[in-house]
Amino acid sequence: MRALIVEDDPLLMDSLNRAMRAAGYATDQAMDGETALGLLRNGGFDLVLLDLGLPRLDGLQVLKRAREHGCRVPVLILTARDGVEDRVKGLDLGADDYLVKPFSLAELEARARALLRRGQTAPPLLACGALTYDTVGRRATLDGQSLELSLREVSVLEALLFRQGKVVSKEQLIETLCGYGEELSANAIEVYMHRLRKKLEPGGVTIRTLRGLGYLMDKV
Repeated sequence: MRALIVEDDPLLMDSLNRAMRAAGYATDQAMDGETALGLLRNGGFDLVLLDLGLPRLDGLQVLKRAREHGCRVPVLILTARDGVEDRVKGLDLGADDYLVKPFSLAELEARARALLRRGQTAPPLLACGALTYDTVGRRATLDGQSLELSLREVSVLEALLFRQGKVVSKEQLIETLCGYGEELSANAIEVYMHRLRKKLEPGGVTIRTLRGLGYLMDKV
């Protein structure tokens, strides 16, 4: 999952970034409205955390222009503006939820999960042979036994399961796992894939490598 955090307070940005990464998201950051709008127009996000009091372009304008441009990513507004009128305006412009500062990071994560569940096109449970994956709790089981996976391994597994029957390229995996400005090599993807294969193969679930194309999840 990939989240865009739009916040002009450096300390709050750092806290939000740490919390979202700990929850398993790849994150991009923007500290002004113009930068945020440019990133949104490029696409590729599953969730946006959007402050309203931004330099260069107000958060409500970012939201309005993004929606007019066809962006349908779930948007959670984060703001110190607690008036009903501001909330209504944000929701009318296309926000999906509203969180007033100060807020707890636990509540933020819960709201984010709820928005993703609401917009999720995949069913709550995905399966491939003996493998079952809970898309809400982000937990995997193999033959009924819980699988111990790192956050990166979970993200790789999601990318493969959400595209079952289709080849997933290394480039797609790198985009899924990394935020803007981060680097992740193709070799690193191979390491995560190797670890994931070792954990899945006892249950008869395989990840095939299609040379020059990418990876395909299958069952024996």
